[in-house]
Amino acid sequence: MKEHFDVIVVGSGISGLSYALKVADKLKVAILTKTELEHTNTSYAQGGVATVMAKYDSYEKHINDTLITGDGLSNEEVVKMIVKEGASQIKELEKWGVDFDKDDSGEFIYGKEGGHSENRIVHHKDKTGFEIQKKLSQQVRNHQNITIFEYHFAMDIITQHHLGMLVRRCFEKIKAYGLYVLNLKDDTVKTFLAKKIYLATGGIGDLYTTTTNPEIATGDGIAMVYRAKGLVENMEFMQFHPTALYNPSERPAFLITEALRGAGAILKDINGNAFMEKYDKRGSLAPRDIVARTIDNEMKNSGSKHVFLDATMISKEEWETHFPSIKAKCAEQGIDVTSDYIPVIPAAHYLCGGVKVDMNGCSTIENLYAGGEVSSTGLHGANRLASNSLLEAIVYAEHSARHTLQNIKDGHDITTEIPDWDAKGTTYPEEMILITQSVKELREIMSDYVGIFRTDLRLKRALTRLNILYEETESLFRRSKVFKDIFELRNKINVAYLIVKMALERKESRGLHYNSDYPEKKPILK
Repeated sequence: MKEHFDVIVVGSGISGLSYALKVADKLKVAILTKTELEHTNTSYAQGGVATVMAKYDSYEKHINDTLITGDGLSNEEVVKMIVKEGASQIKELEKWGVDFDKDDSGEFIYGKEGGHSENRIVHHKDKTGFEIQKKLSQQVRNHQNITIFEYHFAMDIITQHHLGMLVRRCFEKIKAYGLYVLNLKDDTVKTFLAKKIYLATGGIGDLYTTTTNPEIATGDGIAMVYRAKGLVENMEFMQFHPTALYNPSERPAFLITEALRGAGAILKDINGNAFMEKYDKRGSLAPRDIVARTIDNEMKNSGSKHVFLDATMISKEEWETHFPSIKAKCAEQGIDVTSDYIPVIPAAHYLCGGVKVDMNGCSTIENLYAGGEVSSTGLHGANRLASNSLLEAIVYAEHSARHTLQNIKDGHDITTEIPDWDAKGTTYPEEMILITQSVKELREIMSDYVGIFRTDLRLKRALTRLNILYEETESLFRRSKVFKDIFELRNKINVAYLIVKMALERKESRGLHYNSDYPEKKPILK
């Protein structure tokens, strides 16, 4: 069965939905999502959107904050573009119904997070992502030119390879024609064809034991592009959020937003002593890579399973107004945030690398865009500045949408040559334990060897273990009928390999990648 659209969007977070809305008035759009439309990484984003709109702020300050946090690897041209276009995209989100917090005079209430020199985070209480997801989902569901395919899992990008041609990595004329897609409700494989494809598949947090990401964050888009011979970069830069609520029985870990520290909360060790100032003059509001490494170091030195966040100085009114979800979640665990310290640990949170794209969101594969966490735009460099990710997603959706509308006629309209998915000779595996055990092993490998602190010995050991998992999984995959679990495992192993490979190649410590064998930074060659 073949489905035909002008544009296919894979993923339903802020990046994918805003792009879809921007092109749908003129084009026929399909949105593919492997669960429900609203179940995305975006829904879990608490903090907000960093943007320059306050009179006391300036583009130069935000640009400088971003470049400092990116630790020498951010693309300054991209940073300037995104910072300067943020305000206009906030206005568009408001037109779509997103409700940001404002004071009685109608002015935005700006929060502050680590690495920012000014209060510039627009937010909706402590559930900004949920608010954005809800309002964009409503707009998309009501648009007559958008068809939503929930529980549809994108498996592979169709290129010349599927037409019998040999495709090599970095070959300049790789073309994307469509996608092979698994309908998770009836286990049938469909062929979706389009002139343009927009990948917005989100992050990779499910590779780690402790993560703030939902279980859907399995790196599917990155793995698809890598298999299709597209360029992927900067995978070694995995951001660990410093403050996830400590609760070993819960996965994903509940995020304690950085905005809480922006409001005055202080990190303390297991004995109740503040410790951040010993490591960085910015204290608890230092950039995330520094805070996460410091917490990890404090935990290892003391043997504790967590540290504390002291937020008792925050007023009851502010808890109710700005942080009600966190207060309620802590109460579930018997923590009174007005008098008790909150136990927190670092958790895998956000990937700063991904599918390499230009300033229009174009990947190295023709007709294929990527936006949001799946992409590497050059904004984050070696470390993401807090709340810059939602900003990046909406600005790049705008640029990709413009480019799509201007170049849609150049897209390929191939139909009969594309073969259907070949499942001959395959059966469902008899022992699911083979997959569940491999998932468990993968998470342990990544958490133990490829976490906040790294060494070449750990990375090489991880690579050895991953090669074994890869061979076992590929053997199983070749004889299995396609189903989501085997495909996700395959994707996660693929992505894990890229992280380890690029971490080994970077013979320095920079941003989110710290290797104690190479503690110094190399000079940046301009």
